Amino acid sequence: MQDDSHLMSIALDEARRAAERGEVPVGAVVVETTSGRILATAGNRTEALADPTAHAEILALRAAARTRGRPRLPDCTLVVTLEPCAMCAAAISFARIERLVFGATDPKGGAVLHGPRFYEQPTCHHRPEVAYGTGAEDASALLQAFFRARRGSERTQRRPSPEALEKDL
Repeated sequence: MQDDSHLMSIALDEARRAAERGEVPVGAVVVETTSGRILATAGNRTEALADPTAHAEILALRAAARTRGRPRLPDCTLVVTLEPCAMCAAAISFARIERLVFGATDPKGGAVLHGPRFYEQPTCHHRPEVAYGTGAEDASALLQAFFRARRGSERTQRRPSPEALEKDL
């Protein structure tokens, strides 16, 4: 079995590659819990695929399920750099993931510790074991740098205010 820190470093590499592609830097790894064999890795690809569901977790779960030839992954761990959203939390439950490890918490969009707290709902059929905090500082720093750069480029591309346009008339 590989330790969470090593697997998180792989997920962080996927997140960095996502950022280089202009995607929100989130990365994920699916691994067999007992053997440590990596089944899939992925980074966000929502922009590249023009697919709002192409989150790192979803892509990694799909690839791991294809590798296994079945939709359930009950003896697997999913390691992801950011707390999963509601869509990803549901997919993790549907895949019957044994263990979920995430780095940074997400008070705005997360659905495990925040928001709907998906696994605490009575309608949730499967609840993975949850661990968080591994690699949180690195994951947070990647996200903050990405959005800081994005906000900076948006500011330089903003249209002039109506007042500024009136001065030119």
